[in-house]
Amino acid sequence: MARRLIVDGMNVIGSRPDRWWNDPDKAMRGLVEELDRFAARSGDEVVAVFDRRPPDLSPGRHGAIEVAFASRRGRNAADHEIVQIVRADPDPGSLTVVTSDARLAERVGALGARILPAGSFRRRLDRMGASR
Repeated sequence: MARRLIVDGMNVIGSRPDRWWNDPDKAMRGLVEELDRFAARSGDEVVAVFDRRPPDLSPGRHGAIEVAFASRRGRNAADHEIVQIVRADPDPGSLTVVTSDARLAERVGALGARILPAGSFRRRLDRMGASR
């Protein structure tokens, strides 16, 4: 059964200390590619939400996933977008938010969404070979 995942993009990127901070735009593009492979293999619906938009990455469909960017600026800006997505969904209980941000998890959990820790999801991506 396909799941509906809302991915806190920078939280998943940050779950692996692979020096991603030296080129965050590259890390974001890489995660989009990984999530596309993951969604294509798993059949899950995936929306990746990022705090900011690199110049060469546009919002919208990227293969099997949807990519969104925060409409406001600043650290954790994507949290607001993720809460809005969950709040607007007619069936928030069918959503799983991928994050290890305790405050975000609390907010979307109160709206009915399930939570999957970013590190657990990162390991699932790796096991599926989505990072290749």
